[in-house]
Amino acid sequence: MEGIKIYGLCLERLKYQIAKAYLRIEKDRVGNGLPLLLESYNTGNPEEIIDILELYDLENRTCAGLNEKLEDLAYTLSELLREKITFGYTREGHLGLYWMIRRESIVSLPEAVMA
Repeated sequence: MEGIKIYGLCLERLKYQIAKAYLRIEKDRVGNGLPLLLESYNTGNPEEIIDILELYDLENRTCAGLNEKLEDLAYTLSELLREKITFGYTREGHLGLYWMIRRESIVSLPEAVMA
C-alpha cells in the first residue's frame, strides 16, 4: 500500500484497543458480527471531526465528503490491522471508531493479550 495516510489515528493505540477488546469479548461473550466501540470523538460536528482526525486535505467539506473520507480511512485501517474497522455515530450523535467482531477473533486471542 503506497502512500498510506492514517491521519490523526495511531496504529499502536488501535492495536492496543483491539487487544483490550479481546479481553472484553472473552469476559462478556460478545456475539459475532457486533460492532464494538473502540473510541468516541465526542462530537458529530464535521469541522471538529476534521480537526480531531487531521483530515486537512479533505476537499469536499460536506457531510457526504467527510463520510466518504472516513470510509476510505476505515478501509485503510482494516487492511493494516487485518481487522474490520468502521466509523459510525453513537446514539448521542458522536463519531465513533468501531471494530466489527468476527467469530475468528473470538476464538483466537492474540499473544499480546495472553502475556
